[in-house]
Amino acid sequence: MNVKDSDAASSQLGSFGKSGTRGRHEQPKDLKKTLRTLFSMTGRHTPALVLVAVLSALASAAPYLAPWLIGKIVDGIAAGSFPLRLFGLLAALYAGDLLVHILMQLTMARTGQRMVDGIRRALFASMERLPLRYFDRNRHGDLMSRLTNDVDNISTTVSASLTQLLMNLFSVAGMSVMMLYLNIPLALVTFGGVLVILVWTKAVTGITRRTYREQQALLGRLNGQIEESISGLSVLRAFGQEEANFEAFREMNRSYRDVAVRALTWSGLLNPITRAINNLVFVAVSILGGLMTLSGTISVGVLASFLLYARHCLRPFVDISGIYNEFQTAAAGVERVFEVMEEEKEPEDPPDAPEVHTFRGEVEFRDVSFSYVPGKPVLSHFSVRIPAGTRTAVVGKTGAGKTTLIQLLTRFYDPDSGQILLDGRDLREYRLRDVRHAFGVVLQDTALFSESVRYNLCYGKTDCPEEEMLRAARASGALSFISRLPEGADTVLNRQGQELSHGERQLLTIARAMLTDAPLLILDEATSSVDTVTEQNIRAAMLEASKGRTSFLIAHRLTTIRDSDLILFLEDGKIAEMGSHEELMKNGGRYAAMYLRQTGKD
Repeated sequence: MNVKDSDAASSQLGSFGKSGTRGRHEQPKDLKKTLRTLFSMTGRHTPALVLVAVLSALASAAPYLAPWLIGKIVDGIAAGSFPLRLFGLLAALYAGDLLVHILMQLTMARTGQRMVDGIRRALFASMERLPLRYFDRNRHGDLMSRLTNDVDNISTTVSASLTQLLMNLFSVAGMSVMMLYLNIPLALVTFGGVLVILVWTKAVTGITRRTYREQQALLGRLNGQIEESISGLSVLRAFGQEEANFEAFREMNRSYRDVAVRALTWSGLLNPITRAINNLVFVAVSILGGLMTLSGTISVGVLASFLLYARHCLRPFVDISGIYNEFQTAAAGVERVFEVMEEEKEPEDPPDAPEVHTFRGEVEFRDVSFSYVPGKPVLSHFSVRIPAGTRTAVVGKTGAGKTTLIQLLTRFYDPDSGQILLDGRDLREYRLRDVRHAFGVVLQDTALFSESVRYNLCYGKTDCPEEEMLRAARASGALSFISRLPEGADTVLNRQGQELSHGERQLLTIARAMLTDAPLLILDEATSSVDTVTEQNIRAAMLEASKGRTSFLIAHRLTTIRDSDLILFLEDGKIAEMGSHEELMKNGGRYAAMYLRQTGKD
């Protein structure tokens, strides 16, 4: 249900904007806090991550033990012997390294995907608990981007980059100890190059962190633009806005491209410059080590070992700089995911809420006021009591507050002040699911799923006998076209039922509401998209379906609500008139004037 359809809520919500982002140039959150939150969410995978860390430590043994063994082999050969035992140890080291790497990759692939699966499920569950106003204020395409693109970035980083980062850190630690053990002056020269790489990495990642977050936000906006263009394609073409829409898309795509180029340019500079520093340090160590070898300070084997360490020690820093750069993209995705998860959810059920499965259906609005935007009330001090089993029609001009009344009754929103009582008890005192199950709802905008007709009809009823389904379809008038479908009720709807006419989709939703057998029934412009003959059939079916139920009918066609027990005529969020059709016509007020205009009798 969308508040912008009937209540002029769109004009009020418009002040929030449509981008679905918090601003193009928003500063990123704290990276450390983001990573702490990420790992706190995945705490149940700690044993597997510890195993990965142990395997990473073992996998890093080859980089800092192999050069030492090679140096010993070189010294042995220089002394005229052939150290076969050392060759055996070196071969065993490399064989063990291969097995550890295979086991580590398999473990991380399994653990990483389970972690990401948990994040995606947690995000999806959070979206399901978000209040309706969040979806009114944010582009659906941006939300989809967070669930897909941002989570995929996290997946790539966790599954691939994390193991590389751990291995490189362990390798750096081990090789640093070995270099200090072999020769302190050469180690200090190498560490000087490491310091330069760290400073350069910090400078570049400070820039890329901002650009990657901006890039992810723009990608969400771009997805939102695409989603709106596809879903509204018929309207776009009907108004000849193809060129204007393409210009808007091109401008947004250009913005995304410029930010992406800036991000990739800076991140692309990181690796080549760190490699250049690596080469310069290697040359410096080679020259200094060569001089020390000529002077007899160190042996040829020690120099060979140290050169391998110098090359391998700086390479992890080069890799770490690239991995850290990838973490910026993942961090941006994590932040955007957590933004959704940290949004205020629908209110929790009170701890003492009763478990109610059956309601009589008595409804009372007691001095209710509500606004979508503070200071712009939609309902003002609204009060009315609806006895159980009453058929109530709500009419009025567009923007009078009709659909808002239903939004509050079904607790898609809660009132700013006042109370809405169901069977004498405030709605907020019940369990939310019990309130929602108490209503059978037919919306003006039909919502069908890309499943079978049977699935769509029985969506609100877990146990749906064939006879009940057919009875509801016949009563709503849907059975006639269902029987003409290729596979009848088992026909799978494509594109959420877009191959059916609007009226046929509406008939399916009416049958679905009738099947729920809820004690309260809401029909929000249920007959707005059907022809006059079908309207009369539906009217008769609704009269039958609403017997014994408390029903609310929102209608612009006043001929469909003449049999209502009570008619509420709303104006500016208040009840301007109320009574039966005959009473209101006799009074000759606003309702009577509108009815006469519609029937052509004025």
